[in-house]
Amino acid sequence: MSGPQRIASRANPLLVTLRRLARDGAAYRRLHRVWLEGDHLAAALLARGGRPSLAVLEEAAWDDPRWRALAAAAERVVLLPAELFASISALESPARGGFVIDLPPVPPVDPAAASVVLDRVQDPGNVGSILRSAAAFGVGQVLALAGTVALWSPKVLRAAMGAHFGLRLVEGLDACALGGLAVPLVATSSHADHALGAVALPSPCAWVFGHEGQGVEPALAARCALVLRIPQPGGEESLNVAAAAAVCLYESARRGGQ
Repeated sequence: MSGPQRIASRANPLLVTLRRLARDGAAYRRLHRVWLEGDHLAAALLARGGRPSLAVLEEAAWDDPRWRALAAAAERVVLLPAELFASISALESPARGGFVIDLPPVPPVDPAAASVVLDRVQDPGNVGSILRSAAAFGVGQVLALAGTVALWSPKVLRAAMGAHFGLRLVEGLDACALGGLAVPLVATSSHADHALGAVALPSPCAWVFGHEGQGVEPALAARCALVLRIPQPGGEESLNVAAAAAVCLYESARRGGQ
């Protein structure tokens, strides 16, 4: 790594690009780069063996041993005055630095892998939380159908807290692509006859989680080997999709360990 470059102009082309990556959830698809703001995402990338093409830091952060160590992994380092760094951040309280990485290539779908299928899940916080649960409970593949929020968007990245770097992520799929899976599909519905915990679960399987308001698309639900309800003795009609995913993925992990 060469010495850091200092940028002082708000109109610098790099900063224009970084603002687009930070504020436009789909910009990564056009620019083929991803902005990771904050030391947690930066450290999570490095912990999984990733390497950034660029580290962007506030000038004062260059004197912080933690940020200096993180930035050492980058091919190039850029330093910005605090007000200029704040101009590229989409956070209310900007972090002191971040990484730019190349957008990872889309991997082929692994037909035999335990998976999560996202059917038009649109809230970035929900999707990020589901990715965290998938990584936590050992489900290594996430298949996002068309209509699902962009997986590498900044809000999803922040909600997932680094889970991206341990998952096989495939997005923009048509539902017909699921026909190539060798594992059964399992979905949830508050109206299902059978309750989670009362029937045997296939292992591995592909859990299908649907749109926040509409649930799993009926034609896709009809293709599922099981549709289960999550018992809710408190009387609520349904769970938030991210909470439902955590319950289901935990139950799969628990059953798999028995």
